[in-house]
Amino acid sequence: MEQSTVQIATEEMAMNQKPSLTDGFHLVIDALKANDIDTIFGLVGIPITDLARLAQAQGLRFIGFRHEQQAANAAAIAGFITQKPGIALTVSAPGFLNGLVALANATVNCFPMILISGSSEREIVDLQQGDYEEMDQLNIAKPFAKASYRINHIEDIGIGFARAIRAAVSGRPGGVYLDLPAKLLAQTMPIEAARRSLVKVIDPAPRQIPSAEAVARAIEVLKSAKRPLILLGKGAAYAQADAVIATLIERSGIPYLPMSMAKGLLPDTHPQSASAARSFVLSQADTVLLIGARLNWLLSHGKGSTWGADDKQWAAKRFIQMDIAPTEMDSNVPIDAPLVGDIGSCVTALLQALPEDFPKAEAIWVHAVNDKKAKNIEKMSGSLNANPSPMNFHSALRAVRDVMREHPDVYLVNEGANTLDYARSIIDMAKPRRRLDSGTWGVMGIGMGYAIGAAVISGQAVVAIEGDSAFGFSGMEVETICRYQLPITTVVFNNNGVYRGTDVNPTGGTDVAPTVFVKGARYEKMIEAFGGVGQHVTTPEALAAAIQEGIRSRKPTLINAVIDEKAGTESGRLTNLNPQSAAKKT
Repeated sequence: MEQSTVQIATEEMAMNQKPSLTDGFHLVIDALKANDIDTIFGLVGIPITDLARLAQAQGLRFIGFRHEQQAANAAAIAGFITQKPGIALTVSAPGFLNGLVALANATVNCFPMILISGSSEREIVDLQQGDYEEMDQLNIAKPFAKASYRINHIEDIGIGFARAIRAAVSGRPGGVYLDLPAKLLAQTMPIEAARRSLVKVIDPAPRQIPSAEAVARAIEVLKSAKRPLILLGKGAAYAQADAVIATLIERSGIPYLPMSMAKGLLPDTHPQSASAARSFVLSQADTVLLIGARLNWLLSHGKGSTWGADDKQWAAKRFIQMDIAPTEMDSNVPIDAPLVGDIGSCVTALLQALPEDFPKAEAIWVHAVNDKKAKNIEKMSGSLNANPSPMNFHSALRAVRDVMREHPDVYLVNEGANTLDYARSIIDMAKPRRRLDSGTWGVMGIGMGYAIGAAVISGQAVVAIEGDSAFGFSGMEVETICRYQLPITTVVFNNNGVYRGTDVNPTGGTDVAPTVFVKGARYEKMIEAFGGVGQHVTTPEALAAAIQEGIRSRKPTLINAVIDEKAGTESGRLTNLNPQSAAKKT
């Protein structure tokens, strides 16, 4: 029976009166855009492929990787550079686990980032019924993240993203995990209600001002110092309080020592920089002001001979520590004057409280530091100016140093064993947040992810200095670099192995030693396969010219720098961390 004209009109009217709907895919993107997040780093697959496609169609930038760990590393370093949470997007289970290492690294290093992963439905996971890539991702992530959340209903997407963003950047920044079950993305709700459900996070990282009493206590400790030292950590760099930090250092006249990712807060050539006298100032200072730095393994936990004390005992020093986390105080040694608050507010408060007649660091101490610097620089110059054939780490890094001096805006990514340790002391930085390395965990494999993240976020050229072992963790991302035509020049220091390429199998068998790679590997051929520029160099002059050309051309470039395979030392200069090597040394 045919419908009457009245029935048809009634049905059309009812359809027209139905509210327009949106779905979880669109609302996730709207939640990111509402908070000025415009870039996603990730690797697509079930159930997030359509989310990535739609994000790109809606104007977000999606940078696709070959491995989720590098996507998440890129997001983490983007967070460090911008103070906004970097976003990494992965598939469920294996993809999530691949990103988990980078999430944990971001949490340890205090980089704000959010790892978003698709996941199986809760009712199937909870009964362990064997879904595709079934895994209880939320609970797995909890020990490795600052916070972990799951969004089950479309109307909670706005508040869920708001919670994740605030958690990532407030207080001590860190990694956040956000779980999106596949069913969530297909859910629908009326457009107007969806718009009202979005949340723009207001003041996600509010200033935390130290108490006047704490500031006065810190001033009194500084007043009593005869040999003061300021120690800058990457927390000081992240704070972007460059001007007030420089003012405090210069007004006080106190020598300062930057940790590797704090290099460039003031130029490394600054007269108060004590980098060239690191061992001397750590052992001889009687008072240390820590600004965004932690007394962890990188500083021998504030104990032992590094600090002029016996064995593992506390040094006879007084410590002032600025940190946003009160639980960081007294973590290894007693802190005489804790200043709890954000770095910018702490430094500003200290500056404002310094009396006009506050004395500068005593001349005898400053002279002793400068004398030690001069002697160490002179001693180092012999190694740097030598020109052995084949190159060693010193002569190759001299070439890198000279090029970087001409390009202070270029980002430097650095990882490896010897490649990392020597570069920290040889390559000067002139601007803040330009040096990016493995940081607190000392984890290898961050190189290409960090390089891509820095290039995408900043638009600046990047030079990545990689040990051949470290490069192996993420080398396939050279295809990603070529695909997006990123201005990244990668230098692989090729000495045929981990630490060195000369070890032999003691049994005389056909298997090579555990530390040895293929001899004479041609890493530059990898990038040529994807349309990039490959260079094979054996001298410092050729290395410098190749880096210059890579920076100038802004073309994806990989330089295979052949290093003497005998030049490396085990664990770089950290042989004491390898029990067998330490025993041999003893």
